[in-house]
Amino acid sequence: MTVLDVDALRARFPSLDPAGPGGGWALFDAPGGTQTPREVGEAVAAVLTGPLSNRGAASPSQQRAEQVVGGFRAAAADLLDADPRGVVHGRSATALTYDFSRALSRTWRPGEEVVLSRLDHDANVRPWVQAAERAGAVVRWLDLDAATGELVLEGPDGLEGLLSERTRLVAVTGASNLLGTRPPLHRIADAAHAVGALVWVDGVHATAHGLPSLRTSGADFWVCSPYKFLGPHCGVLAADPALLEGLHPDKLVPSTDAVPERFELGTLPYEQLAGVTAAVDVLAGLAPASSSASSSAAQPGSRRERLAASAAAAEAHEDRLRHRIEGGLAELAARGAVVVHSRAADRTPTLYFSTPGRDAAQVSAALAERRVLAPAGWFYAEEPYRALQRAGALDGPGIRVGTAPYTSDDDVDRLLEALRSAL
Repeated sequence: MTVLDVDALRARFPSLDPAGPGGGWALFDAPGGTQTPREVGEAVAAVLTGPLSNRGAASPSQQRAEQVVGGFRAAAADLLDADPRGVVHGRSATALTYDFSRALSRTWRPGEEVVLSRLDHDANVRPWVQAAERAGAVVRWLDLDAATGELVLEGPDGLEGLLSERTRLVAVTGASNLLGTRPPLHRIADAAHAVGALVWVDGVHATAHGLPSLRTSGADFWVCSPYKFLGPHCGVLAADPALLEGLHPDKLVPSTDAVPERFELGTLPYEQLAGVTAAVDVLAGLAPASSSASSSAAQPGSRRERLAASAAAAEAHEDRLRHRIEGGLAELAARGAVVVHSRAADRTPTLYFSTPGRDAAQVSAALAERRVLAPAGWFYAEEPYRALQRAGALDGPGIRVGTAPYTSDDDVDRLLEALRSAL
């Protein structure tokens, strides 16, 4: 496997320049949003300052808009292993979830059911709860085992016990933004499809830490946020175009009813789309493609294959750093200084821990004094945070640290040194 050249990668991020205004910081806030490479900023600026009009074919400015939209759909489809005709741009993943919750719930009837999880960010909870309330549908819950950080899938209150012919939708995260837990999507999707339910996956955190596949994950909808993987602030949804054809959102009369445009309200932000395409290309160039990364879904040398090779290199790098951080946290835990809550067998390089006897915000501030950014809070993950509280595992917010492909060993050294000093 190719080893990620972290020094070369970091040189592509102006915000990581030690001589720059934001330089000199060890950043562990990647779960909340990554830094942006130069290529993405240049792509955004080039579209904004070049010839640009509404989409069409008569002029270079119109043609440029068409090219940008087509490039965005192709890039997102390569990243998510989807059909470009099923790629939808949105203001954010939250906005997309709200939009689609309204469209999907129009067909729900009183007494039908929606299954949600206690592992999820509130963006994959509240839109469905509110849609169910309007439709008279019943919300059922997959619980979280606070001791393991895993969803409870076995037993009468587990997955099979919750699903029935009344279930219309199962909404679940691809990976928890708080604990890093990756639930078994295949198992959940297979069980949901067996009773005729659709599966909505919040892939915001998962997409940043592994190459997703709409085709093989079992998801009917996959939503993500490019700013979590080096891109601009917006949302992207992927689904089968045939599935999208059956959904009818509120829209303006003169606007097109074609899929996927019927879901994209108003003129598209072409500069954002160009930024997403550039971010995908940066991800595809993190490591050269190798024959071991090829698959039936990608021809040799395709962007999808290059994304697979790069994702493998990035995952190996971030997992190695995670093990280093976990080792340092284990030393602090042995002294009673921290309690680590990220314990799932399959998880991303995101760790959530509490600091018994110390206010987490104060500890985070002490780290910031050493130019180490590790925020405190519960990060909109209302359900898992409350589940940990109910289990007595937390008495207040904790600290979340997460890595990105550009995170270095020096960053980890600084984090562990700062934690030892603060605690």
